[in-house]
Amino acid sequence: MSRRDDLSPEDRRIWARVTGSVTPAKPKKALRIVPGAVDPRPPAAPLAKGLVKARGVAPPYSPQVPTPARTRGLPEELEPRRQRRLSRERDPIEARIDLHGYGRFQAQDALTAFLIGAQSRGHRSVLVITGQGRRGGSGVIRASVHEWLQSPALRGVVSGFAPAARHHGGDGALYVTIRRA
Repeated sequence: MSRRDDLSPEDRRIWARVTGSVTPAKPKKALRIVPGAVDPRPPAAPLAKGLVKARGVAPPYSPQVPTPARTRGLPEELEPRRQRRLSRERDPIEARIDLHGYGRFQAQDALTAFLIGAQSRGHRSVLVITGQGRRGGSGVIRASVHEWLQSPALRGVVSGFAPAARHHGGDGALYVTIRRA
């Protein structure tokens, strides 16, 4: 007798509900290795006299990380004039993202993907809505978004950011300017 036959109709209904709500994990992509990239590992140290290198022991794995052609500085506060032009909509806000309802890590991933996509589409300024947090306090996303915008992953994308005007979300939103691709 199989285990399935041991289940009551109520258990089968519950199990069908559970299995229907689960999505299979996506396979992770392999690391892309760029030919001709510089190997970040330091050169091997010479062996001391009398020591023999063990056979069949592979060196520890360290992935090759492609280095950017040139590094960019940290994003800065927007100039007051540019911030004023965005708040008065003299410069268009070309895209918006609302991070309400996201968890901390999902919000970071969504923001990174949104900004990289906005840069590839040629946008120059976007609005990031973080919300103000519960009961007017500083929410997790709102508190973390400045750190995310200054992260190395977005250094080549974000040129500056500033708090949004009240009619665009006030303290719960940011104007973000994007570098040209």
